[in-house]
Parts: sequence; structure tokens; C-alpha cells
Amino acid sequence: MTRTEGRSKGFSVALAVAGLLLLFMSVPELGPTIRAARADGVSGVFTATQLRCVQHPGHESCVWAGDFASADGRVLRHGVELYGSDRGTLAVGRTTRAVDTGRETRVYGPDGSGEWIFTTVLALAGLTVVIAAARRMRRPRDRGPGHPPR
Repeated sequence: MTRTEGRSKGFSVALAVAGLLLLFMSVPELGPTIRAARADGVSGVFTATQLRCVQHPGHESCVWAGDFASADGRVLRHGVELYGSDRGTLAVGRTTRAVDTGRETRVYGPDGSGEWIFTTVLALAGLTVVIAAARRMRRPRDRGPGHPPR
């Protein structure tokens, strides 16, 4: 194996690992994000308890954290975030309708969310990268004049 072939194989392996990481991050989230898109889950009420903000250069991103209680009183979750909320959405102690779709850290408004789009694109990107890496590894290499491809 030449140095170029070794580098090419190393790149293909790195590409496959990157694609698998994208799949690892996205695939488990597909079900919950699709349920969130349809607002399919346990209905209840979100009570705001804390505004969490992150400062970026020239931008601030905020989300309300608080407690979720299902309408039937069976589900009570503390410290969850209301997806899509921001500084002006609520105030401490205010409540709003919400849906628990099974995500560990967040609940959603009753109108659903578009979060599924990013998650689906991430999964498709991961799959595409894994397929491209597999094709690179299986492709016969041209070893030059007088040498048949492997």
C-alpha cells in the first residue's frame, strides 16, 4: 500500500466515523421531534420558574425553564424548558399550555415545532456521509499503467 492509498483509506475511515457520529446524534431524536411537530404527547400546563439566557456576540438567546404538570396530574416534571420560548414569552409564575412528547429536557407548545426539520437533515447528512465513505473504501484503486485495479 502506498502512502497515498493509506491517506485515502484513513480519510475514508474518518469520513465514516463522522457520518456515524451524525447518525448517533440524530436518529434517537427523530421520534420525539416528529411527535413534537405534531404536538403528539401528554397535554398539560407549563409554569415558568426561570429565564435561561446565553450571550453570543451581538445576540442573546433565551428560553424559559420551569415545571410541567399533565392535565390529569399523573405527570409532573421539574426543570424542563419550553421549546421556542424567549424573554418576552412568559414571566416567572405564568403558565401556558404545553405538550410533553417524551424529550428528557423540554416540552413544547400546543402548536408543535419545526425542530424535526433540522434533526431529519442531520440524519440524512450522516447517512449520506456513511454511504460516501463506504463507496470510497470499496472502490478499486487505479495503481497506474501496467497494473490492473484491485
